Amino acid sequence: MNIRLTQVALASALVAGAAQVAVHAAAQTPSSVRVCTMPGSPSAELDKSVARAVLSTAGIAGTFASRGIDDNGDDDGISARELSKSLQRDCDVIAGFPRSSVADGSDSQLLFSQGYLHSGYVSIALRGDHAANTSVAAPDGKITIAATWSSPSQLIAVEQKNARFDLETTSRLTVDAVAKRRAQRAIVWYPAVVAYRRAHPQQHFDVAVAESPYADWNLVFASGPGTQQLQKRIDGALARLRSDGRLAALTRNWALPATIATVSATTRASLVRSPARYLDGPTQPSPRANVWRVSGMPAAGGFIKVAATTEAPSFDHDQVAHGEHLYADSCAKCHGEKLEGNTAPSLIGPAFAPAANSHLTIGGIYQYMSTNMPADHPGKMSDEEYADLMAFLLYTNGYDTGNAKLTAQAAQSSTTPLNAGPRH
Repeated sequence: MNIRLTQVALASALVAGAAQVAVHAAAQTPSSVRVCTMPGSPSAELDKSVARAVLSTAGIAGTFASRGIDDNGDDDGISARELSKSLQRDCDVIAGFPRSSVADGSDSQLLFSQGYLHSGYVSIALRGDHAANTSVAAPDGKITIAATWSSPSQLIAVEQKNARFDLETTSRLTVDAVAKRRAQRAIVWYPAVVAYRRAHPQQHFDVAVAESPYADWNLVFASGPGTQQLQKRIDGALARLRSDGRLAALTRNWALPATIATVSATTRASLVRSPARYLDGPTQPSPRANVWRVSGMPAAGGFIKVAATTEAPSFDHDQVAHGEHLYADSCAKCHGEKLEGNTAPSLIGPAFAPAANSHLTIGGIYQYMSTNMPADHPGKMSDEEYADLMAFLLYTNGYDTGNAKLTAQAAQSSTTPLNAGPRH
């Protein structure tokens, strides 16, 4: 997920299509730069503080743009074109740009500094809330988990077992869903928790690491091509701030608590090699029945009855071709032209479809996609179009075409893990 930073660092990681970014900074380090922050970011206060310290240490004058990247009032994500326009029009460097190994595009033309804040997505509950830590919060044995619509938090939430979901439109509202008891738990970017507690000091939450490939993020400075000298000066300033303790002082209250960060570091490597572990227990290879409720929007989805299938459903070549066209029109803006990840995570590779032991099923992906995507117009396609799009995703992740067409019913009912592999 189209992923907006309004929803949390907006998931965004590299803009792989930013080759056309226009650059104001010359190859030589400019004496003054304009700084933008990401729209709606809960870490904006921190990002500005770090930017001021970095530029001052580097001996560069800086001004902050009155508007943020793509700050045009809409919430349809940030495309490479929109990012290019913002860099050309409003700023030379972006403070608080979120990077993730999952969403990294190696062919991006943007340049990045060292990270100045390593953070991630966490699971929160009201302190001492017993119901949030059990599976008996409702008669059906499910707990309600809040997540931010079209953000990494929603992708992480969908991995949880025995849950129904409350989708909110901003990270602040996602935290608020727990504070106001609309949900027992929430998956949210940790700086959003910090920002919420600053505004509501009476609120106290239990915080646990969200163990997922989508959970790990770093904040950096980003700029366009030709700014190597600028980024070198920024890196040098960050190194000095780190060595004399000033960076730690600036970020101390925004970083993950030491105990959580330690757990995150020790488990991060295992996430790629083994099935994801869940906050309420290990996943079971059984059908899931999830209820999605989007705050302020009509309820989408519903209980899903699925058949126990063990093989991937069949799809044909024509569906792949049509699905590729649909993807280019409706999905590439956020997920990248080659599914490599843009302002939304990658839809190809081990983080999305590992070689074995996937925690996501084909049916789960189809249901999520058909009820929540595209993020700017969920459910706009027909059942046949979503089936064709699913066929394209399966093909690009190593599944073979067959003679039978993939139907929406077959896609939704598939409990086959989404494990990628070579085509035969």
